Amino acid sequence: EALCAVVRPKGLSPLPSSGNAQQFRERVACLGEWLHELELPDASDESLMAALDTWLKPALLGKSRLDALSNAELSDALYSLYSWSERQRIDQLAPAHISVPSGLQRAIHYQAGSTPVLAVKLQELFGLAKSPTVADGRIVVTLHLLSPGGKPLQITQDLSNFWNSTYAEVRREMKIRYPRHPWPEDPWSATATHKTKPRGS
Repeated sequence: EALCAVVRPKGLSPLPSSGNAQQFRERVACLGEWLHELELPDASDESLMAALDTWLKPALLGKSRLDALSNAELSDALYSLYSWSERQRIDQLAPAHISVPSGLQRAIHYQAGSTPVLAVKLQELFGLAKSPTVADGRIVVTLHLLSPGGKPLQITQDLSNFWNSTYAEVRREMKIRYPRHPWPEDPWSATATHKTKPRGS
């Protein structure tokens, strides 16, 4: 109760920073914008502050300082506001990660009021015809196609158009700057990869 009393006048800022917890809140907020019919519990600052005794107080039992609360414990406390089925729906409709053609899982970044963003190296998407979607296909993910050095080469929601138009120009420039990475003439038939080419190839 004493630790909750510290939080009440200051808001959530004294709590440890948890990227997972913040992204979970953004995912919930986005789904509230896109799919009103879900009627998910609100995860806004105001709602969380009003429900401190429900979600935060149990997580602070046995602790004498706020910074003793780990990021994982903070995330678990936040998740406790949602039923198992609600968390399953959130993960299904607004997944934190998505599998890309390279075989790896890449994080999707959510922010209320914006389209979700997937930042991924261009080579990991070879052969993919359409930009990914979330929210039962209603929302197209914005792709930040990255160079091997992690710099954005193109921002698009129309991956097919990028392969058919802009890619050739990107390829001409990038294959000189990053010769150890694959820059095939035909991105549709190339194998998606996160690896460099073998030396000497």
